Amino acid sequence: MVTAARPLPRATAHSPRALAVRHLGPNWYACVMGTAIVATAGAALPLPVPGLRAACAGVWAFSVALLLTLLCARALHWRHHRDQARAHLLDPATAPFYGCLAMALLAVGGATLTVGRDWIGTEAAVAVDAVLFTAGTVVGLTAAVAVPYLMAVRHRLEVGQATPVWLLPVVAPMVSAALGPLLVPHLPPGQPRETLLFACCAMFGLSLLATLAMLPMVFARLVAGGPLPLALTPTLFLVLGPLGQSTTAAGNFADVAPGVVPAPYGEGFGVFAVLYGVPVMGFALLWFGLAAAHVLRARRQGMGFAMTWWAFTFPVGTCVTGAETLARHTGLLAYDWLAVGLYGVLVVAWATAAVHTARGLLSGSLLAAPRPAPAAPRPATVRTTSGAAR
Repeated sequence: MVTAARPLPRATAHSPRALAVRHLGPNWYACVMGTAIVATAGAALPLPVPGLRAACAGVWAFSVALLLTLLCARALHWRHHRDQARAHLLDPATAPFYGCLAMALLAVGGATLTVGRDWIGTEAAVAVDAVLFTAGTVVGLTAAVAVPYLMAVRHRLEVGQATPVWLLPVVAPMVSAALGPLLVPHLPPGQPRETLLFACCAMFGLSLLATLAMLPMVFARLVAGGPLPLALTPTLFLVLGPLGQSTTAAGNFADVAPGVVPAPYGEGFGVFAVLYGVPVMGFALLWFGLAAAHVLRARRQGMGFAMTWWAFTFPVGTCVTGAETLARHTGLLAYDWLAVGLYGVLVVAWATAAVHTARGLLSGSLLAAPRPAPAAPRPATVRTTSGAAR
């Protein structure tokens, strides 16, 4: 006798699948961003490395799998744990990470057109990137308005609480600005190409000015308020994101502008790419050294792994792509070697974060409920003239 196959059980609010994603926040999209940038940055390295292109294509495929998995998991989260999802939006420490969703979509889309086309063909890669770029840009612009609005109206923050995490929602449009030019040559000539290019320029300005408004608060908090808590110290590398990504965007504008905009403007984009990118990359290297010093200090004081370690990946990757664009537009070997050196740092950082994340997932510690706050308030700390807390 043949019996009908039973349908697979659906996830309910109390099923293991649903419970596993209750504490899955939007910060997990940083894994996708950090993985995709390894592929994109590696494919554009100025020095030929045998087998690197194929390896980057494999990393791109992994980033696609990660994105699809996280989108499904976050959909389950919103379906079965809306109370927790709303709590994330109202949590000033979590809400800015909604910018990571936009940047994950954009990063995978850019990697698809840059590297994935080797596997799926240019036509399919353009279609995938167009969809992801559009979705990522819409989400990014929404987050760039909605999250600062929530910070002002609902979160009740103070300047002394500023952290680099605040930059995440306003950096997302800069990622659109940097990756949008990749689609310009695939649009019909004339108005469509010029419109997309200038739209990217507008998002460049939007994100840059918003970053310049927030960055002084972050720096003032760091200097006047002392080092960040150990778990948040890696987020200092997030400042590299808008610096490296804006340098990349300026270089990509210059790559596609000739023939898209009138001649004087086309040449102007090339000049701007160098005059803007060189000093900004200099400041990025300064911040890299400052952030690295803080991380070494925190590590000596016992800083353990947290998901904030993914801040070592995507922001550094944007500096790699920024150095690559400067190498193209200046012809200086110094930027070639800078890109190669930073890419080595990126690969090591990505491998370290990936291994620790895999261990945390297998042990269940990364998806566990947050530890409850201590019942009694901690004693107040006083900073001495040396900067130590006691």
